[in-house]
Amino acid sequence: MPRGIPNARRDEDGLRYTSFYVPFAPNPKHMLSNYLKAETQTLWARNAQKKSKARQEEVVPPQDARRGSQIIVIHPGSRSLRIGKASDVFPVSVPSVVARKIRPASDAPRLSFVQGIFRPYSDTRPQQEDPSTAQDEYAVKVTSDDPFDEKMTEVTISLRDRMRFYKLRVTPNAANVASTFNEQFQPEIIPEHNDPFQLEWIKDGADVLIGEKALRLADPQESGYVLRWPIRGSNFNTRDYGSSVQSILADLETIIQHTLSEKLGIHPRDYKNYGVVLVVPDLYDRSYVRELGNLILMTMGFKQMCAQQESLAATFGAGLSNACVVDIGAVKTSVACVDEGLIIPDTRLNLSMGGDDITEFLYVLLQRIHFPYRDINLARSYDWSVMEDLKSRICTLAEGDVALNLYDFVVRKPFKPAEKYGLRAYDEIILAPMVLFEPRMVDFVAKEEGLHSISHPNISDEVLQLHGDQITSAMIISTQHLMPAVPNPTAPRAEAEGSASIEIVQVDEEGKNVKAPAPPKHPGGYGIDVVFEASKLPLDVAIFNSARAAGGDEKIRKYLQAVLVIGGGANLPGMSHGLESRLQAIATPLVVDMEKVQIIPPPKEVEPAVLAWKGAAVLGKMDGVSELWVTPSDWDVLGLRGLKERCFYL
Repeated sequence: MPRGIPNARRDEDGLRYTSFYVPFAPNPKHMLSNYLKAETQTLWARNAQKKSKARQEEVVPPQDARRGSQIIVIHPGSRSLRIGKASDVFPVSVPSVVARKIRPASDAPRLSFVQGIFRPYSDTRPQQEDPSTAQDEYAVKVTSDDPFDEKMTEVTISLRDRMRFYKLRVTPNAANVASTFNEQFQPEIIPEHNDPFQLEWIKDGADVLIGEKALRLADPQESGYVLRWPIRGSNFNTRDYGSSVQSILADLETIIQHTLSEKLGIHPRDYKNYGVVLVVPDLYDRSYVRELGNLILMTMGFKQMCAQQESLAATFGAGLSNACVVDIGAVKTSVACVDEGLIIPDTRLNLSMGGDDITEFLYVLLQRIHFPYRDINLARSYDWSVMEDLKSRICTLAEGDVALNLYDFVVRKPFKPAEKYGLRAYDEIILAPMVLFEPRMVDFVAKEEGLHSISHPNISDEVLQLHGDQITSAMIISTQHLMPAVPNPTAPRAEAEGSASIEIVQVDEEGKNVKAPAPPKHPGGYGIDVVFEASKLPLDVAIFNSARAAGGDEKIRKYLQAVLVIGGGANLPGMSHGLESRLQAIATPLVVDMEKVQIIPPPKEVEPAVLAWKGAAVLGKMDGVSELWVTPSDWDVLGLRGLKERCFYL
C-alpha cells in the first residue's frame, strides 16, 4: 500500500484521488528564527554596507587634515551660541539674537523687559542707623514697611555676619556718602576723535540681522525690527515666539548658517561632509532634543550628529572622571554629579537664576544710591551692555574687597558722543552676586510668565513620556519640607459615651450632595510643583542636596571635594572662596568626617564659559565617538529613538 494513504481498504488498488500531500509533523528544533540575531541584520550594519558598496560620488579629501576638522561642535545658550570645529582652540561666540524686519514698520513691538528681581516702592535707599553711634557696628536696622527693604535687611545681615567672622570693619554712613556723590556727578563728554571704541550703529539694514549687528540697531521699533532670543535656559524661548516652534527653529538655523559661513567659511553645500556634536542640557526636554536633531540632520543636512550633556562635556574639558559640575549660565544654573563618565540622573537640579539676575539686581541696588546715569533702560541693548560691563568689573564675592571705592563707566548712545560717568558704591558690589545664595530677592513667578513647554503628552513618538521624568531625587530632597502632610490611616478613636458625632454634608440648590474638590495634582503626582519649588534653592544648598542624592556620606565627601564651577557666572572674583566657605558651613555639622570642600579650577587658559564646548570638542576627536553617530537615514526611520540607541542617557 502506498505511503501517505491511511486506512486503505484491501479490495481497492490504493490509488490517490488527489495530488495533495500530507506533510509530516515539523521538527521543533528548526522552528526558531534568527531575525535580528546577528549584527549584520541591524540598520547600522546595512547602512555601512551600502556605503562600502555604492560609492557614487567621488570623495574629495579635506584640505584641513587635522583631527576633528570635519566635526562641528554647537553649544546653544541663552545669551550666546558657541560654535566651532573640534580642531579649533576656542569657539566662535555670537549673541543668539535675531532681528527681523516687520512690514509695515508701525507693527513692530515696543521694547520690553521682564523684571526678575523685586523692586522697592521707592528708588531711594532708606536711612540706616549710623554704626558709629551704635554699640554693634555690624548691626543692621532699617525703619521701613517696604517688603523689599525687609528682604534686603536679611541679605545685608548675612553679609555683615560674614564680615564679622573675618573681622572686617564696616565703613560708617557709606550709603549716604555714595548717594551724595552720585547725585551731584556730571558726565564728561568724550569727543569722537578721542573715542577708540566708537561703535557703528545701524538705523536701517537688511531684512534679517544676526548677533552683534542685531544689537547695534539704534532703535529697533522705529526701524521696524523685532528682536528675539530663540533659547532661554534649557529650552526654547516660548515667551518671545509664542507657540510657533518652527519660527524658533528658523531663527536658530539662520544664526548657525550665518556663523558657519561668515566666521568659519563653511557653506550649506558642504554640510554633507561635516558631523555635528550637539551639547544639550543635563535636565533636558525630549522635545527640545528632537527638534534640534531634526533641524541639524533633516533640515540643514549634516552628515551625522551625536548629542552630549553639558556636565559630562565639562568633565571631558577639565580632564576629570568624577565631579559635581555647577553651570552658572545667564538665565539658569544647573547642578549635576558625574561618576566615571556618566551623569547620575537623580542628582540633576535646575535653578531659575543666573548671571542676568546678578546684572538686574546690581541695577536695582545702584538705583537706590542715585545711579548717575539716570536715563538707563534695561530693555535697550546698549544700556544692558553698560550694566554687564559694570558687573564684570566691580562685582565680587570677596568680603575683603568691600570698600567705598570710585568706579567709572562709559555710555555710548546711538549717534551721540560717548559719556564718561563716575560712580561710588560700597556693599552693592557684593550684594548683587549674593543673589545666588540669597534667592529671596528673585521674583520666580514673574520669570515664568509666558513660558510653556513645547511637548504634548498626547502626541509623542515615545511609548511613554511623562512630565515625571523631570523630577529627580535631588528635587524631592530639596522640597520635602514643603510636601503636604499625609493623613494618618489609623482608625479614629471611639467617641465617648453620650457624645453624638456630627457629619456635615454640603448640598446644592436641588438637594444633591456636592463632592469636595479633589486636591490639585502636580506633575509626578505630588501635592506641590516639585520642579518649580526646587528651582528656588540657594546655590550652596542645591549643591549639597545634589551630592546627597548620589548616596551616603561617602558620596557626599567625594563630590564636595571635586566641585567644578563653569559658565559665565564662574568668572566672578571670589566665587571659589565664597562657595567653599558656604558649603563647608553646611556639610561639616551634617556629614561625618567631612574634610575640606574643594573647588576645582578650570584648566589654564580656558575660560569657564567655554569649558563645556571644549569638552565636547575633545569627545568629537575621540575614536569612540564613531559608535555615537546618528545619520540622516537613521533619523528618518527611527527619529529620536535612533539617538536613544546611541546615547544611553536619553
